[in-house]
Amino acid sequence: MLTNRDSTNQTFVHTIDEKTSQHFEALYEKHADSLFALAFKTTKSSDLSQDIVQEVFLTLWSHRTELHTIKNIDAWLYTVTENKLIDFLRKTAADNRLREILWKRSQSTLNETEEFINAKECRRSIQQAIKSLPPQRQLIYRLNRDAGMNYKEIADALSISRHTVKNQLSSALQAIQRFISGSIGLMFILLSVL
Repeated sequence: MLTNRDSTNQTFVHTIDEKTSQHFEALYEKHADSLFALAFKTTKSSDLSQDIVQEVFLTLWSHRTELHTIKNIDAWLYTVTENKLIDFLRKTAADNRLREILWKRSQSTLNETEEFINAKECRRSIQQAIKSLPPQRQLIYRLNRDAGMNYKEIADALSISRHTVKNQLSSALQAIQRFISGSIGLMFILLSVL
């Protein structure tokens, strides 16, 4: 005697037989992104993560006739992905070159992040230095650097001499350099205390 669950499984298997590729595609669409994210946490590589996800779905495809015996497809896919990741880690441990490449990638990411933070901090310091300039000097600096105006254009726009523009820009650059040097010195002092 067939139970309701057995009947559902048989219907599912029959449906799989009729529309195997459609169901397989639906499973792929539903789970590929989360499995990719899981793989990426370990591999730190889009290409390797995509390869692992493809291997997981190849395994699923090769077991498609047994899908009716799988009670929880989410857990099954997650387990297969973890097993593929363990295989990947074993291969990585055995292959020093691959391990070195992964290490360099992670260090590169750290360096890029550090450089981004440093550049952002530097831009912030420069903006603070510019804001600390006297209003006329700040205006001349911004017209030159932000608007791209030359000395003559600034002098004509502000009705001042070209020589005054040159002196004000020179003073602005010196003040910005002093400000940044002081900021960097303070940052090094704070880092050494911490």
